[in-house]
Amino acid sequence: MDRLETVEIFVAVAESGSFVGAARQLGRSPAAMTRAVASLEDRLGIRLFNRTTRAVALTDAGARYLERARRALTEFSELELSAAGEQQVPQGLLTVTAPEMFGRLHMLPIVQAFMAEYGQVDVSLLLLNRIVSYIDEGIDLGLRIAHLPDSSLQAILVGHVERICCASPDYVAAHGMPRRIQDLSRHAVIATTGVRPVADRWSFERGGQTISVPIQPRLAVNSIQAALDAAMAGGGIVRLLSYQTARAEADGTLVRVLGDEPQPPVPIHIVHPAGRHLALKARLFIDRAVGTLREKFSP
Repeated sequence: MDRLETVEIFVAVAESGSFVGAARQLGRSPAAMTRAVASLEDRLGIRLFNRTTRAVALTDAGARYLERARRALTEFSELELSAAGEQQVPQGLLTVTAPEMFGRLHMLPIVQAFMAEYGQVDVSLLLLNRIVSYIDEGIDLGLRIAHLPDSSLQAILVGHVERICCASPDYVAAHGMPRRIQDLSRHAVIATTGVRPVADRWSFERGGQTISVPIQPRLAVNSIQAALDAAMAGGGIVRLLSYQTARAEADGTLVRVLGDEPQPPVPIHIVHPAGRHLALKARLFIDRAVGTLREKFSP
């Protein structure tokens, strides 16, 4: 029997004036009621009732405890009603994470549409280019672009992106178009940095084998947008994900190089901690995000 249950039994005995009456009210045996009150008194170290063979009466300490017990039960009942209400009407704070650029381009519009529909939900959108701990950082759900290792996260596949190399038309005109992966070693390269140090090699897959090419970055930068800006200005070849270069490719400021060396697609997942009962606001957001992103990124 938990502590809350013993408090409920105490209040029932106090209000009915007898163990028998309280037992009848709660559908329990008088003996069970007696044991529960005795356990509560032992835990508190005070006597709550003066007992006779025919009735019970509150002690002074019991009367004071009754007032606090009633208030605690009322607050707990209100807490449960509030939680149940959230499962009927989405409300409260929803914390979502995504990579910085993907979040700005694709998650933010989903968040804004979701908030417009559900006015009682506030959203904290964390745009982070690092691996986060969902439990430790209080995150409800997020988006990851990677092959996911086994973890405590539940993952929903929403699509794929490509890892590609691009350069500006001016750079290609001045330095030539690389025809083979190995040609990259003699070209100016713009490297992106994040949680890992700058690599001195780029790895590609061909026919199930990995080909590693030495590179010497002319520029290393920890911002995807800055790397794009440098590439569009003719600074060299950059290797990014297709969603990051899509706009620049569409307007012609970047062109793909090594287009005949396609790389394995990189999966996009919506993830949330496994084994956790999802609040209605999280379930509704996931449904919207999955539907929207699959339209854009599924073949």
